[in-house]
Amino acid sequence: MRLHPTAHTSHPWRIHEIAPDFRLEDVWRIPTPGGPDDFPHLVHQMANGREAHRSSPVSRLLFAVRWKLGALLGWDDPDTGLGTRVPTLRDRLPADLLEAPRGPDLKGVPIPFVSVYQTDDEWVAEMANRTVHGVLHVGWVQDPKAPGGYRGQMAVLVRPNGLFGTVYMAGIKPFRYLGVYQQMLLALGRQWRATAAERSTAGR
Repeated sequence: MRLHPTAHTSHPWRIHEIAPDFRLEDVWRIPTPGGPDDFPHLVHQMANGREAHRSSPVSRLLFAVRWKLGALLGWDDPDTGLGTRVPTLRDRLPADLLEAPRGPDLKGVPIPFVSVYQTDDEWVAEMANRTVHGVLHVGWVQDPKAPGGYRGQMAVLVRPNGLFGTVYMAGIKPFRYLGVYQQMLLALGRQWRATAAERSTAGR
């Protein structure tokens, strides 16, 4: 379920101080109910799972078309990414985040997201190509519908590459909403429920 932007902007996330020049694209509720110490499990699942982007024929088709166009038009060439076209957000981190565990890179999707930092309730990964510099922000928040409970929350922040990047982001928005994000989050929820016993055992 998509959430109001204030679900992200009203929380004192560290990303606010690190990426103030990025635009908040959208915020999503992740159906992963848990306790206060379950955030590392969510990070591990998102970083290592491969089911989400393959969760429906629509998602598979959209990803296939996107990567074919990217290959033809050079959108994802090495010289358009992190450390070449744009510097990594790691260069902006304060000392405490640089010294803390970095967190895992995102391996479960075809887009190469590189981890920026991870805290007790926040994980940030980034990517860049010819169209955009994007940030995936995953947080662990209290769930008002489950007293004492927590759940995941995902925000997408972007800094488009000029007019071309802005037009590109506007053009893919309907496909992201209808064919990608919803299916990905549903798949995350299914996997979360399927591994409930494993998390319970690990917490003992």
